[in-house]
Amino acid sequence: MPRVRKGAARAQARKRILRKARGHFGSNHKSKYRAEYAVVRAGVYGYRDRRRRKRDYRKLWITRITAACRMRGTRYSLFMNGLKLAGITLNRKMLSQIAIEDPKLFDTIVTTGVKASKAVPAKA
Repeated sequence: MPRVRKGAARAQARKRILRKARGHFGSNHKSKYRAEYAVVRAGVYGYRDRRRRKRDYRKLWITRITAACRMRGTRYSLFMNGLKLAGITLNRKMLSQIAIEDPKLFDTIVTTGVKASKAVPAKA
């Protein structure tokens, strides 16, 4: 039986890997073996960071809301608890946008939230 050398299939596989590695630095986009490693690592980082991005944005929104609350003389936790008790279901992204773009509306939301949190008696 003759020996098969995979000429066309091998070239196509190499091309496929190098196409995915376009834009990588140095030999990571020229050498098949370096490109293979770079593509796998890029996939791992991409997968991880798609999840991390959600965490980072939530952290940013909370920081913005905290700063806006402190400017109005209240705490983030008190404010969020008050919103929950008042039945206001705005997510953190919207709250941070409102705090930046419409400070007067945010003032009214803060007063509503603080009133609701102070109306409920503390547990003994």
